[in-house]
Amino acid sequence: MARVALGWGIRDLARRAKVAPGTVSRFEAGEELKERTIDALQAALEAAGVVFFDGVYSGDGGPGVRLARSSGHTIEMDESELIQYPEFLEGDGGPGSGG
Repeated sequence: MARVALGWGIRDLARRAKVAPGTVSRFEAGEELKERTIDALQAALEAAGVVFFDGVYSGDGGPGVRLARSSGHTIEMDESELIQYPEFLEGDGGPGSGG
């Protein structure tokens, strides 16, 4: 997930971690790897701005990752599909609306 969040392919992570692409594939498939290999993968991801969380910090969701900064990618949106509710934008949406 962290690799994809950065917009990296398997070869991108492999190059940055100085491991073979097959090693990245094996890791993502859940195969056991040497600790130093896992450390190299984690260091490469952290250098690119990925922050790793254990269950203590990420709440009920358990372990996870987050980008510390923008990856530079944007999400394309078709504005014709956008629905805006003026009552929520203006803050007069009634009780419980947060406005």
